[in-house]
Amino acid sequence: MASTKLDEIDRKILAELQADGRMTNVELAKRVGISAPPCLRRVRTLEEAGYIRGYHADVNPRELGFEVQVFAMVRLHSQAESDLSAFEQRCRDWPLVRECHMLNGEIDFVLKCAAPDLSTFQSFLTGQLTAADNVASVKTSLVIRCAKDEPGVPFDVLEDRLAKLA
Repeated sequence: MASTKLDEIDRKILAELQADGRMTNVELAKRVGISAPPCLRRVRTLEEAGYIRGYHADVNPRELGFEVQVFAMVRLHSQAESDLSAFEQRCRDWPLVRECHMLNGEIDFVLKCAAPDLSTFQSFLTGQLTAADNVASVKTSLVIRCAKDEPGVPFDVLEDRLAKLA
């Protein structure tokens, strides 16, 4: 199901759930202008098709004592697929790594890391990340503050694009 195969109601459902995944099906149906039973069927279909990957709480890292967020730019010695996959698996196993994105260009991966304090991150950096097989270099940037952290995609941009195609 490509985004062009989604109808306006499906896109509204996705936009509403992206903004508030805890609303009841009755409230969701009301917001998108359909009754509850077909709304629930549509949500289930969107989940099964992979448009909705899951639901989670947006927790505040600082309130939980995670004072340090760092972006780590990682270059590898080898970019063979087996080496890339091995590094990705290693990242999935490291609890401090919250996001891992493979890039093109000079940097192979950017990692978003969260740690309770700088010494915990430094121990991870020197003891695990830079010491990992195939890691050529790591450059880090400490997050000072976050000006924007929006989940998902901008549905208004999608709707504008689809309107232009129609």
